[in-house]
Amino acid sequence: MSKIIVGIHGLDNKPPQELLQRSWEKALLEGLKAAGYPELPFRFSLVYWANLIYPEPLHPEETNINSTFYDDEPYVPAGDFIRKEPSELRKIVLKYLSEQLKAFFLNADMSINFSSIADAIIQRYFKELDLYYCTTCVMKERSGVLVKDVIREQLTATLKRYRNSDILLIAHSMGSIIAYDVLTQCTTDITIDTFVTIGSPLGIPVVMSKIISEQRQSVETVQRAKVPEAVTRSWYNLSDLDDNMTVNYRLSDDFEENSKKVNVTDTIVSNNYEYKGKKNPHKSYGYLRTPELAEIIYSFQNRDRK
Repeated sequence: MSKIIVGIHGLDNKPPQELLQRSWEKALLEGLKAAGYPELPFRFSLVYWANLIYPEPLHPEETNINSTFYDDEPYVPAGDFIRKEPSELRKIVLKYLSEQLKAFFLNADMSINFSSIADAIIQRYFKELDLYYCTTCVMKERSGVLVKDVIREQLTATLKRYRNSDILLIAHSMGSIIAYDVLTQCTTDITIDTFVTIGSPLGIPVVMSKIISEQRQSVETVQRAKVPEAVTRSWYNLSDLDDNMTVNYRLSDDFEENSKKVNVTDTIVSNNYEYKGKKNPHKSYGYLRTPELAEIIYSFQNRDRK
């Protein structure tokens, strides 16, 4: 069977689709080469949804740093691949912080506590997520269709296009929320060989509560989130401990295995993205070229190859 790697980007405005896709491909190839794997061609398709939120993409030629369309974090090759070993103290702190956030925001039935505070945080810092979870926000061009449904359609259409191929799905940041929702609600007849989440906020209490709330609309007895039934082989969750979006980096504690015995495999990685002296451990390009992801891709591409 043919193989395809599908990616879906995360928060904030992006460069034009063609440029962003090429940048993802460059980062993946850079990671494979740095890890010492031989050159191996692969098919790649990027699901692009920034145009549904922003009327105009970032301009790669823009040089005015104060411009709305200035890309202050373009793709650039890594300066080095020296692995930064995760701090044991950082692990302890994040584990404690994650537990405290759950205790504060989540009730025993997984409903959200202090919802006004949670909503205020999302509205202040996460424009796209606020629109995505809004129950009254509709697309003007789609006769009242909710924003989240239009965004989900982008990924659903791509997965259906490659339904006869083995699919490795890479979802970054908010893209992992979209991907999880699509795999559990919109593509019950499509299988995903390997699911990879990078810089994922799926373990944040308000997100977990939203997931359970939507699932209970069809199955009232749902108690915990599960690995999507569409995932047939593996779900890898890659997190940098300095990435603020992955405060809860252990998704295996929050998502039960599916009927195919697929669990979440949590892996701590070192995101080496840096541009003009400024580091960003949440940036997609840094995650895409980690040796851990390179190994996943190489194994996927070579499985069943004679």
